[in-house]
Amino acid sequence: MEELVLFWLIWADPPSGPGIEKCQLKCWAAHFKVAPASAMVRAMPRRHFAPALSLLLLAVGCSSEDPRLPTNLYEEARKLNLEGRSLEARAMMRQLTERYPDSEAAQQAKRDLYLIEAFVNRDMADRQKQLRAAMKRITDALIRFKANKSEYPGSLSNLVPEYLDQVPEAPWGHPFFYRPYVTKPIEDVPVKRGPAKQKFNTKFDGYYLACLGTDLQPGGEGLAADILIKDGMVLSESAFPPLPQPQPIR
Repeated sequence: MEELVLFWLIWADPPSGPGIEKCQLKCWAAHFKVAPASAMVRAMPRRHFAPALSLLLLAVGCSSEDPRLPTNLYEEARKLNLEGRSLEARAMMRQLTERYPDSEAAQQAKRDLYLIEAFVNRDMADRQKQLRAAMKRITDALIRFKANKSEYPGSLSNLVPEYLDQVPEAPWGHPFFYRPYVTKPIEDVPVKRGPAKQKFNTKFDGYYLACLGTDLQPGGEGLAADILIKDGMVLSESAFPPLPQPQPIR
């Protein structure tokens, strides 16, 4: 597992050069675990990304700018793309074209963006296909488990090794969220005479299965979008319905 630096704290000394003596850079930091190195969104060590971040913040935060910045931004974005960090390269080139639309570097960045966008879109499509396939393997295994045990497992790990070789993960290395439940915790029992009776059910005859996307947060778009499955059916809603109560404690 690698550590993806989403935002990080960087204090940079004022860069040397005409017109940018008063610039300072500041960002906040947070970390979380992501997929192995095969993922397109790779870990970004601070020492490697600090120059790129410095250039980008200089472009947007200084009142007086070094005329070499557009070219430096383009070269840094191109380097990121060659390293396989296409999302970062795309963000930097977009900033370049917005900030310096008339520069030669921006014109070249616009041409490169067509190829980068095509690669990113294809990669997203491949990952979404892998994601759907992984979730289908889980739902198929849950069906087989219930057919044999008359209920769903308490945990996805119970599917291994009889129904799955291993519990699948999202293409970016995040686990799926699984919650079995009892659809009718209290059920009426028909009687011929006397007061109605009730019984408590404890078998897990329903489940929720969710992928919260690359950001592990509800909502989002693209690869950050959620996929919610209830009892084998994909939900169009943005959240699961409440669980029937009371649920048994195991």
